[in-house]
This record gives sequence, structure tokens and C-alpha cells, in this order.
Amino acid sequence: MLKIILSVVAEWGWTQWMFLHLLVAGTCSLVTVHQPPVLTTALGHDVVMPCQLNLSHDDKMVTPPVLYWVYLSEDTENARVWTPSEKYKERVHLLDNDLYSSNKSISLKNVQWADSGKYLCKVSVATKRDERFRRKGNETLLMVYDTMMFNLIGHNASLLSCEVNVTRDPGFVLSLLHDGHKPQSVDSAAGDYVTALPYVTLTQNISVWGEGKYECQLHLNEDLITKSTFHYRPPVAGEPRDAEKNASSVSEPGAVVFPEPWLLYVALLLVPSTVLLGLVTALLMRRS
Repeated sequence: MLKIILSVVAEWGWTQWMFLHLLVAGTCSLVTVHQPPVLTTALGHDVVMPCQLNLSHDDKMVTPPVLYWVYLSEDTENARVWTPSEKYKERVHLLDNDLYSSNKSISLKNVQWADSGKYLCKVSVATKRDERFRRKGNETLLMVYDTMMFNLIGHNASLLSCEVNVTRDPGFVLSLLHDGHKPQSVDSAAGDYVTALPYVTLTQNISVWGEGKYECQLHLNEDLITKSTFHYRPPVAGEPRDAEKNASSVSEPGAVVFPEPWLLYVALLLVPSTVLLGLVTALLMRRS
């Protein structure tokens, strides 16, 4: 095996060999912190904010890692989320209390509009391969939305209105459907911006022109965040025109996590090892 390595050095030269050695060695000792880029949650709900510490298989922590979660503020100093500052006291908890756990995710309870914004996870760790150092994730943007209101308006109950308050972001969009299809006539409002408020109000209206299921959906870019369904039955002749008796509305709040491309990370880590293995195999075939 030593002769093969020396042959590689002779054919590639010392510069290329050192580059390959450092590339592979860096892969073996890689320590990373991963966060999802975006999280959404309903106002007043709890949300899990993932943070994962990853070490290479042949490395090991020698001391418990020290975790830092911070809220990144543009106007004031960054607020400490973990360990909790006064703003987050009794609202933030670790998901895994094992000191040596690589899961550094936290749970934020009773999310408010003021919690919207970017969060950063940082971990200080000492491993057998390296001395103590700090790694940080790529930030997580937390976006909040309120309960969606979807109901009949007007004296003749001929108009459906959908309204929801959301974190200020152009990616939030409302869409209306009737029996799974987009109607032709929809009145929409991009958002009611009030400087003093930490949210914007999105509104869309649709004329009720037939029996069936009407649905209002809140999207963030291409992802469905929450929806509300309204079932309408026109009044039968002789019945009183009571909108409440002829309709029902159901909201379906939820939370969406935009995951990290884990398969891409794995593929990038495997590339240097695959190159080295292919090189050694080629040299062995040439010698045989």
C-alpha cells in the first residue's frame, strides 16, 4: 500500500497530493451545525426550532458541547434565546437534555408576533481530533400567521371573504378555490400595511354563485401553510335565507418546516473519498 501511495505522489506531484490529503482529512473531521432556513407557526402555538450538530463517524466529543441560541435583531442587540434571557424565560426548553446529545433543538412556547425574525444556533465543542472551536448554523427565519377568517359577508350573503394576519413577507399569498378550481372573479388585497403593527392583513373575496366547497389557502411561496374550508348549500324555496344554516366553515391550521437538503450534504461528503478510492483502484489495475 505504501508503494502505491508513493507512486501516486510521484505521478501527481506533491502539490496535488497535499490538496487531496487535506480535502479528505477535512471531510473526516467535518463538524457542522444544521438549521432549516424557514419555519412557520400559528400565533399562540408552540414551535420546534431544529438544530443538529453533526460530527464525522471517526471523531468524538471529549466535553459536553456548549449551546447558544440567539435572536438576530437589526434595531437592538441580539437577544439570548438559550440560555433564556428575560424575554424568553419559561418559554424555551431543550428537546433533548442529554449533555452529549447532538440534537440541540429547542421548543419555543406561545409564539407571539414579536418572535418573528431570524434565529441562529451556535455550538462550542471540543473533539478528539481538534481542540475546542465554535460552529454556527445558517439561520432560521421564523414566520407567524394568525387564525384565518373565512365567512359570508353582506346582507344578501352573496360574498365570501377570507382574511388572515401574517408576518410581513411578500412570499405570503392567499388563494381561493371552488370545488377544487380557481374562480374567475376574485377581489384581492395585497395587504393592509400599518407601520405600527408587526403584521400585515391579507384579504380575498369571492362571489358565492353555486353550491359546493369553497376553500381559502395561505401559501408561503409554493408551500401550503394553512387553509379554511367553507361548505355552502343554497336555501331551498320556502326556507328562510339564513346563511348560518346553509353553510359551515372549518379551519385547518398547521406548521410547515422547510427541510435542509440532507442528501446533498451526504453526496458532498462522499465525493473526496470516492475520488481517492477511484484513484487507488485505477493504479492497482494498471499494475496488474
